[in-house]
Amino acid sequence: MSSTLITIERFLLEQQPHSAEGDLTTLFYDIALAAKMIAKQTRRSALLDILGYEKTTNIQGERQRKLDVYADEMIYRMNDHTGRLCAMVSEERDDWIPIPANYKKGKYVLVFDPLDGSSNIDTNVTIGTIFGIFRALDLNNRGRLEDCLRSGKELVAAGYIIYGTSTMFVYSAGQGVHGFTLDPEIGEFLLTHENMRFPEKPTYYSMNYGAYSYWDPGVQAFGDWLQTAQETPLSARYIGSLVGDFHRNLLYGGIYGYPAEKKYSNGKIRLLYEAGPMAFLAEQAGGYGSDGYGSLLEIKPKTIHQRTQVFLGNREIVQKAEEFIRKTNLSK
Repeated sequence: MSSTLITIERFLLEQQPHSAEGDLTTLFYDIALAAKMIAKQTRRSALLDILGYEKTTNIQGERQRKLDVYADEMIYRMNDHTGRLCAMVSEERDDWIPIPANYKKGKYVLVFDPLDGSSNIDTNVTIGTIFGIFRALDLNNRGRLEDCLRSGKELVAAGYIIYGTSTMFVYSAGQGVHGFTLDPEIGEFLLTHENMRFPEKPTYYSMNYGAYSYWDPGVQAFGDWLQTAQETPLSARYIGSLVGDFHRNLLYGGIYGYPAEKKYSNGKIRLLYEAGPMAFLAEQAGGYGSDGYGSLLEIKPKTIHQRTQVFLGNREIVQKAEEFIRKTNLSK
């Protein structure tokens, strides 16, 4: 870490001035402020009675945890009135979110999963927030569904916040991936990981082998190859948090996979606000994101909560997954 304290704003202004144009820098700060509030509640959740479930379910049919609801509301409240957004999409809400009529609308669209890996909340395991940012298609409109249903290749920026032993804000505005760690004493995210890239030699694979019998034969063959067919088989690390598993593999090299299975026949990860942003980050870090057949960034969602099969990580390993899946399909 440099002895110079570099905030997200300073980094954008000095290193990525093109990305700092307009409201994007301030939008990052709005998201960062929400992240600080979520991190604070996450650290104190057991003391504040926000562990456990609400009585409600989200559009996915999943019971909402109290911290899920808090994180969703915090991100919404930090962004609904700023004049920087024309629409939002959240995992926790049935429909896309228009900006209230009494507030000025902006030129960006924010899509987000407020609390990824929330099944880990009560067990004190890593969780995170995922977000993506698009430009509005028509600046004269207040925001429409069409502004939200976009492929990952149209993203202006994407990132995640990981809440673990420390809180990190990792983002890309199309010029590399950069990580900032929250200093709780001064309440600011400071640059600690500049130009993050997947190491050339991968170390880990992150897949739920408990669902192996429900995977497509091509995915099973790929899983077998990960464990046995390489000179130095990769080590298994899986915690069930996309942010946590992806972040570890970004630092050490590897692949995260969530294949289609019996319960989730089209895959579980949501394309718009989870898979797309993470694939954007993967490619900016020298990696690749695929649904097993091609780039996740090329897929335009038909609905805001559309699910997909996902493989993210070192490019050559993700392409190996595609190879096994294609080979199996051709032999059918």
